[in-house]
Amino acid sequence: MLNSYLRSLMTEKILILDFGSQYTQLIARVVREANVFCEIQPFNKPVQYEPGLRGIILSGSPFSVNDANAPLVDVKGLADQVPVLGVCYGAQLTAKIFGGLVEKSDKREYGRASFIRKSDDLLLAGLSSPTQVWMSHSDTIKKLPASFELLGTTEDIPVAAFKAPHSSTHPIYGLQFHPEVYHSTEGKKIIENFLVNICHCTQDWTPAHFITDTVAALKKQLGNSKVVMGLSGGVDSTVAATLIHKAIGKNLYGIFVDNGVLRKQEFEEVLDIYKELGLNVKGVNAREHFYTKLAGKVLPEEKRKAIGQCFIDVFDEEAQQISGIEYLGQGTIYPDVIESVSVHGPSVMIKSHHNVGGLPEKMKMKLVEPLRSLFKDEVRKIGAELGIPAEMLSRHPFPGPGLAIRILGEVTEDKVQLLQDADKIYTDLLKKHQLYKEVWQAGAILLPVKSVGVMGDERTYEFTVALRAVTSVDGMTADWAHLPYAFLAEVSNAIINNVKGINRVVYDISSKPPATIEWE
Repeated sequence: MLNSYLRSLMTEKILILDFGSQYTQLIARVVREANVFCEIQPFNKPVQYEPGLRGIILSGSPFSVNDANAPLVDVKGLADQVPVLGVCYGAQLTAKIFGGLVEKSDKREYGRASFIRKSDDLLLAGLSSPTQVWMSHSDTIKKLPASFELLGTTEDIPVAAFKAPHSSTHPIYGLQFHPEVYHSTEGKKIIENFLVNICHCTQDWTPAHFITDTVAALKKQLGNSKVVMGLSGGVDSTVAATLIHKAIGKNLYGIFVDNGVLRKQEFEEVLDIYKELGLNVKGVNAREHFYTKLAGKVLPEEKRKAIGQCFIDVFDEEAQQISGIEYLGQGTIYPDVIESVSVHGPSVMIKSHHNVGGLPEKMKMKLVEPLRSLFKDEVRKIGAELGIPAEMLSRHPFPGPGLAIRILGEVTEDKVQLLQDADKIYTDLLKKHQLYKEVWQAGAILLPVKSVGVMGDERTYEFTVALRAVTSVDGMTADWAHLPYAFLAEVSNAIINNVKGINRVVYDISSKPPATIEWE
């Protein structure tokens, strides 16, 4: 209900039909960066022609348009309603549907190419010629349909951009390259030209606009209803709770559970911030309950499930004490939604701790998810507009099972305290040396390994800690952060000298892939 009402408030929207491209989310991000709202949906889902729909973008695909099971859409039918832009596969599909020739390339074109403009069409307004673009295809358009206009070429392919004949109800464009990727140096300009010059978007989708519309939609959806929400101290749940609070005030009941595997002093610090924000949040110390359930658990998925089930039990018990609850609030964001939908085949499995899985079914409540249409960076912008403290918005991602999956092997209270102390030293020094914001995620991992050390005249036999720090845009891929040697030496000395029980510190220099960001 919330999302449908929000859509009705949107003055404009672009729809992206996904054919399975690895770059589809990048198209959406570029459109959003131009202050135009957009949504991604599978190509085979019927298009709803809402009043605010301004245009449709057809994504790339791992398929060939000549495959027997190639995904298809009625491009002519789409263009009867709104302008259409086909990217890579979308362009090839358009050309084939209208009678053009699409075949395997004589040589596969992948990577940087030089685009040469052959037209002054509005789609290419202000574009340099030549300009660098990014190609990724094995098929190519050998011959355009009759009366199609050639807009550009490269040195290797005769058709890099085209426009359908003027007889179309709305313009149809095709780009053989990917304007959405970083290596297409003026690609964002092309997409913005499509949004503004072709679709006539007003570019008024801003954080302030989103907040106004969302709060109005929440008021309409929730009325005087009560909402309960499990908060984690993370960016998503905090921003979602703040939006709901703006709509219904004290009718939002937040529950923040200390599961015993949070970062050092995190429980108290987060509760203080919630109090600052005026949120109605109850803190629940359930450490001993979680430690009991984690006892003897060694395998990562066993630990995840134990924590997930414990959280559901504690949360449910607390929620039962509040009468008249109708809704469960969640901080679901757009990548969570997209990842649960597959263009072909079954849905992607979500990790067992994701978004307090199991709660909606167990508690028989309706869901309210005000961030469901946003990417992570957009959530941070909304949070800044709402006045949420910068230290909370800039916090590194932290796994749902917390330090339980950064302690390899069995989790005990003593081990948690060791890791909390080491992790805080590491994080504080990253902030002191202005490295924290340069890193996407950092943390310490307690290894089930003891080694011999020497401190003063004594030999020690204590644990090893691994430091992890990565750079990334969205966590899908990540490179290890090249932190200065002098800094790593300072962290190592500080941990070994101040945390009794740890006598060795190592640094993880593996990237994702092949490794993962977390060790478990």
